[in-house]
Amino acid sequence: MATETLKEYRKMAVDQLKEREQELRSELFKLKTTGATEKVKDTSKFQKVKKDIARILTILSELDKKAEA
Repeated sequence: MATETLKEYRKMAVDQLKEREQELRSELFKLKTTGATEKVKDTSKFQKVKKDIARILTILSELDKKAEA
């Protein structure tokens, strides 16, 4: 899966963001289990997935704060 940009994440609805977060978390789990059993070719994928999860969580937090105000 290709990583989306911040602008693409901001265009998504809350449900889509939560769904994407779950997909990325499962992908990260698969990467970790693969890394434990065999050699991973692209080790930078770990960092990219983690950053995408953090971006989504940041946007969800911002949207939550806007809703409270």
